[in-house]
Amino acid sequence: MPEEKVGVIDDYFARFGVAGVNLTASLGIGDAIHIEGHTTNFQQVVESMQIERVDVREAAAGASVGIKVSERCRPGDEVYKII
Repeated sequence: MPEEKVGVIDDYFARFGVAGVNLTASLGIGDAIHIEGHTTNFQQVVESMQIERVDVREAAAGASVGIKVSERCRPGDEVYKII
């Protein structure tokens, strides 16, 4: 399936299972994403996203968001939206 790069993981909060992502393109609730890195490779649907601890349904390029993730990821991993 075609993919579009939408951001890079900036931080991972293991206690909460949340990845901090710096977006380079827009992303919204319900979008399917693929997170890939040196030891990371998984897909999921975005079900929860926050900016400054406030739930949002959509975020634009340039935003730093927290996304609830199903697996561990690492800073530098790339985030792709599955089109």
